[in-house]
Amino acid sequence: MLHSGVRPNLSSARKSYDPMVEVDWKAPIPDDKFGLTPEWSTLYGTALWDEMTEEQKIELTKHEAASVSSVGLWFEILLMQMLLRDVYGRDKHSRHVQFALTEVADECRHSVMFARAGERLNMPSYGPHPAIHKLGRIWGGFFRGANAYASVMAAEEILDMMQRDFMKDERVQPVTRTVSKIHVLEEARHIRFAREEVGRRIEGASWARLQIERLNTAAVVYFVMKSMIRKEVYENAGLDPKRAAAEAKNNQHYKDTVRTSGSKLMQFLDSVGLVGGPSKRLYKRVHLL
Repeated sequence: MLHSGVRPNLSSARKSYDPMVEVDWKAPIPDDKFGLTPEWSTLYGTALWDEMTEEQKIELTKHEAASVSSVGLWFEILLMQMLLRDVYGRDKHSRHVQFALTEVADECRHSVMFARAGERLNMPSYGPHPAIHKLGRIWGGFFRGANAYASVMAAEEILDMMQRDFMKDERVQPVTRTVSKIHVLEEARHIRFAREEVGRRIEGASWARLQIERLNTAAVVYFVMKSMIRKEVYENAGLDPKRAAAEAKNNQHYKDTVRTSGSKLMQFLDSVGLVGGPSKRLYKRVHLL
């Protein structure tokens, strides 16, 4: 019987996809398909959404999809940095390290896939706010242990909760659907790996360390959620940026969608002691609590 550490590595080899082959990058971009599931649009359910034409809604969701993809790409790069630093001094013959390296290979393919998707939709390369981008450099260089894996897991699950809807929605652009499907299928095992690492590394943590882990994890989740849809998407989609940003900020439908979809993530974080104290305020500000 194989050691438990062997199975994930072999599973990765079997289930990895090549986006350059799996995605039909030459397929036309239909004019009547949304960039993402309309119900995930930050303006869905607002007065402004009701006033928009179908063409405006489609254009907005394309920009929103490009924003989500660019933030996903940014975080994939941070994840690769963190994983490589984590295994740098470890035994390269160990199955743990080999699985981590397999995951890095997957994340590299995902980064190219997200970049190509934005390019194919002919959308701007949004990325996070410049200040958050700079913070990412610090995070990628210094975060370690349970917090690093908890942050990775949380960010991946945030993307996962959106993309599970995108990939099943026939109203959505084929490129978005296929990219979402590949990412969801491959991230399922990555999330399991990260959850196991979080549980193992947080076990027996002191009270003081737990407070730091809670706050750091919540801060990463907060900045990822705040970066997901850049405000520039509204102006680029031809909308009044001030009105659109104001209505998006107060959109109860979007808040409820995030809270409902993120419930499993929050349940897990709570189960390992990573929800409590000041961290709750950050989760509430991005509607996960």
